[in-house]
Amino acid sequence: MEDVKWLLRKCGFPILIFLFVVIVGTVCWEKLKTEKPQNVAEEVWEPPVEIENSEEVSVEEADTESSMESVYWFVPQSEECLITDEEKKELQSMVLSAAESVSEIYVDIVISDAPNYSSGISDFTGEQRKVVVEHLGSKGLVSVEEDTYMQNSELIENFYSDYLNGQDSMITVFEVEKDGLIGAVTFIYRKGKLQNYYIGVRWKQGGVPEIQGTSVSDVAEIKLTEKGYFIYAYKEVMAHASLRQYWRIKPLSERCRELTEKYISGLSYVNYNMLVVNWDSSNVEDILMPCMFEDIYRIHTGENLKTEDWKIPAKEYENIMTTYFPVSVEQLRKNCKYDESSNSYEYEMIYASPYPPFGEVVDYTENADGTITLIVDGVWPDYNSDLAFRNKIVVQPFGDGTFRYLSNSIEQIELELPPIARRKG
Repeated sequence: MEDVKWLLRKCGFPILIFLFVVIVGTVCWEKLKTEKPQNVAEEVWEPPVEIENSEEVSVEEADTESSMESVYWFVPQSEECLITDEEKKELQSMVLSAAESVSEIYVDIVISDAPNYSSGISDFTGEQRKVVVEHLGSKGLVSVEEDTYMQNSELIENFYSDYLNGQDSMITVFEVEKDGLIGAVTFIYRKGKLQNYYIGVRWKQGGVPEIQGTSVSDVAEIKLTEKGYFIYAYKEVMAHASLRQYWRIKPLSERCRELTEKYISGLSYVNYNMLVVNWDSSNVEDILMPCMFEDIYRIHTGENLKTEDWKIPAKEYENIMTTYFPVSVEQLRKNCKYDESSNSYEYEMIYASPYPPFGEVVDYTENADGTITLIVDGVWPDYNSDLAFRNKIVVQPFGDGTFRYLSNSIEQIELELPPIARRKG
């Protein structure tokens, strides 16, 4: 599910449509095979927000030859660009030059879908992404990828300062995607208006970079938070797309990143109650819901849950849940749709809320009893907040690499907490 969320955030409306068709087709096929209805968790709440939409969306022709299948043809375009044609050519030349400087990394990359071009690179690794980002950074460029600290982030801070002071300014950020493609996003503040000019780079076989397409979009607002999130919103928001985009430009400590990855990443604030109510062993039944197993399974195994006939064997379910929570088998069977006749638990699928809040560890205490107290900030970029709420979560690590969540408490800071989810049935 996290991969789906990431694709939607990065690739936008065309990928959304494709994923929608694939997901609906898959679910319908599974229903036909099993002849059993699927349980779906209730729709999640999102804070009300006003979105500015235009009735019409114009599309500017790309400045370079590109595939008509490129996603950039579908991005809402501005009718008037703040930068000149000459500046566009200079930016494209700069972006290609930067891409050529890392071309050796792409020489032996397997291209998955075509003999000449790639819309997806099948074996580009996280380590290679990091090398590309750091190399671009060594050239003085602002560069980032999902798992690597932003390079030369002070240049974004300078741009934001110019913006606040009403001074014309421009900054380009190179973002390396999971598949190895590079997007160069240039923010322009000129004549009191904000835009970004996007240049997409793909790779021919042999590591030869080529401009895939360009787009010009009006930006409604930008914000640089005290914690170091650069958040921006387009004037025209595509249906089902994220309300705001973001980068973290100030790094967390390496230890906080490790703790976030191990204990927090993949947990939901909106689909079940684990993070949004105060609980410990005395009231742990309050958070038990069938749908939460899918995320805990992924944390435990690193893989997505697969089921047969929408059932999960009781042994597997109970071994995992009693490891990760202070619960008994009896409590699980009472609250998580245990079926005695098949000795299994019903699988309750959850549909992901588009771009819900996520947690990151910002501080921690290693306690004398071997437990760790995590201070977790709830970040909700869609609603312009990097401190929507704050959790205090106690975990107990085990020698085999597993661990147990012992308790949670939460404090509302900048935004209201999502409402408590209700069990179905």
